[in-house]
Amino acid sequence: MRSLLIAALALCAVAGGGASRADTAPPPALRVLFVGNSLTETNDLPAVVESLAAAGGRRLETRTVAFGGFSLEDHWHAGAARAALADGHWDVVVMQQGPSALPESQANLREWAARFADAARAAGTQPAVLTVWPESYRQYALPQVIASYRNAAAATAATLLPAGGAWQLAWRCSPGLRLYGTDGFHPSSLGTYTAALVVYGRLFAAPLVGLPAPVPRRTARLVQWAAARALGRKPALPDCGS
Repeated sequence: MRSLLIAALALCAVAGGGASRADTAPPPALRVLFVGNSLTETNDLPAVVESLAAAGGRRLETRTVAFGGFSLEDHWHAGAARAALADGHWDVVVMQQGPSALPESQANLREWAARFADAARAAGTQPAVLTVWPESYRQYALPQVIASYRNAAAATAATLLPAGGAWQLAWRCSPGLRLYGTDGFHPSSLGTYTAALVVYGRLFAAPLVGLPAPVPRRTARLVQWAAARALGRKPALPDCGS
C-alpha cells in the first residue's frame, strides 16, 4: 500500500509537470526526524510527505524511528529515538503516540513530549507534535484527542501538526470518507495522504490546493481544503473544497 501511494503521487507529479527548478541551484533540504508508532509507519507517512515536497519543488530528507504501540515514554526508555535526535543534525523532530484522549494519557503525552522537546532544542532541533485520531469505535473521542495534542504542543512550545483536525474537518463534509484502514485504527492511503498534507503544509508553509493526489479530483480538493483549514488557512476554495 505504501509503495502504491508513493508511486501514484510520483506519476501525478510527472503528469502535472511538477515544479521543475532545473535552471536554479537546488534549495537546501529540510531534515526531519519522525518518532512515533504504526500510525506514522503505516503507508510510510514520511515518504508521502517527501513525495509532496518533491512535487512542490522542495527538498526533504527524513528518517523514521517507529515501533508498533510505542508511546513517547517507550521511545525515551528504548533510546533509539534519543540517539537519532542527538546524532542527526535535524531541523525538526515530529513526535506522535496513541490517541492520548484520557486524562492520564494527556498528562503522559505532555510529560514525555516535554522531555523530547528539551532534548530536541539541546540538539538545535525544533520539536513538533503530530495529532492523530482514536479508533473508529471511539471516533466520538476525536475532539479530546485534538485537544490533548494541542495542549501538549502549547505546553512544550512545539509546532502543532493537526492531522487529526484535518480528518475531523473532512468528515464534517463527508462523514463516510474512508480515512481509516481496514482495521478501523490505522490510516487508509487517503488518511495518510491527508495527514501528509498537514505535515508538508506546515513544515514548508506551502500551498496545498492542486498538489498531486492518488484519488479523484473532488476527493483531493476536499482533503486539501480540510488540511489547509486545520492549519488555520482560508484556502481559495468553497467550503469542503467543492
